[in-house]
Amino acid sequence: MKWVSLKLGEVIDIKHGYAFKSEFFTDSGLYILLSPGNCHEEGGLKLKGDKEKFYSGEFPPEYLMSEGDMLVVMTDLINTAPILGGAFMIPENNRFLHNQRLGLVQITDVMRIDKGFLYYLLNSHNYRAQVRGSASGATVRHTAPTRIKECVVRVPRDVSYQKKVGSILSFYDAIIENNRRRIALLEESARLLYREWFVHLRFPGHEHTHIIDGVPKGWERVALESTLVLQRGFDLPTQSREEGTVPIYGSTGILGYHNKAKACAPGIVTGRSGTLGEVQYVDEDYWPLNTTLWIKEFKRVSPFFALFLLRELDLKQFNGGSSVPTLDRKTVHRQNVLIPSPVLGRAFDEFALPIFAQIKNITSQSEKLRTARDLLLPRLLSGELAV
Repeated sequence: MKWVSLKLGEVIDIKHGYAFKSEFFTDSGLYILLSPGNCHEEGGLKLKGDKEKFYSGEFPPEYLMSEGDMLVVMTDLINTAPILGGAFMIPENNRFLHNQRLGLVQITDVMRIDKGFLYYLLNSHNYRAQVRGSASGATVRHTAPTRIKECVVRVPRDVSYQKKVGSILSFYDAIIENNRRRIALLEESARLLYREWFVHLRFPGHEHTHIIDGVPKGWERVALESTLVLQRGFDLPTQSREEGTVPIYGSTGILGYHNKAKACAPGIVTGRSGTLGEVQYVDEDYWPLNTTLWIKEFKRVSPFFALFLLRELDLKQFNGGSSVPTLDRKTVHRQNVLIPSPVLGRAFDEFALPIFAQIKNITSQSEKLRTARDLLLPRLLSGELAV
């Protein structure tokens, strides 16, 4: 198979997003306002659940996305630019808005480039390195359509061959996406039970339980600090990180892997600065960065209960920062929370345990699929491995 080199500008154009008005940003609605944060580091759409931003105002209709539209990240808030230039696809019609800082990829020569192949090309290391190399900005990194179009890539001359490559890689992504949905449904089942029992107070036996001032008999209303202890994470400069298997947690999730752990599983991590209120359950030893808070001690609640307790508190409301959003730990510790009877707490744990065991198993499967895909991707995109 003959491969040829070309500049991306020979086969694509990129359209800037729309500057949506901030006064119409909402926490719910019909239209999801996309941002660079909706792109995974390895590419692909990253949905944020109840953390999504929505838009309720008027907008030009051409910025309402259709299924199969492809967007690239034009701005990255992290100086190492892990998502800059990355691509993701729109999964459905009339739901997602093309915001500024994202570029709409439009193929201008279908005889030379296949859309599926292009998607993986835009998430390849070689292309991403070119984008980062030409980016402007020290802390916040920016690229532009002209810079992306200057990137040089190698592609098979035969477009039908490109389609085969894209099809192989998309097979892996389809299974990974299906696993993601399964995990979301499993977590939702535990969340719904938590809300049913501990928020709406429709727990087993509630019909016969005496309630005074909103506190069922055998329960307590106490300060959060008497149930668990939140601790600031630890510094770990990039130059000090040594490759390993211990996940490094930042305010948005796993940022890499190190060879040493600072906290033991099971654990809970939440964003302390920059991104607030992303509460995550950790089932392996880990390193929480200083942009996080982690639970140093579970005094009266289990990790499963603590996960949904903190999510229910909506931690981002406790922002104590001025220029940089910062979670005020002392304020969070002072919040009053309802703690159920030990018997009911154990009953919830018994329900949650097999759910999170399934989640761990599915997550492991997805990691293996990602590893296989990531090994295949550069070999398929370079022509080293034929199909």
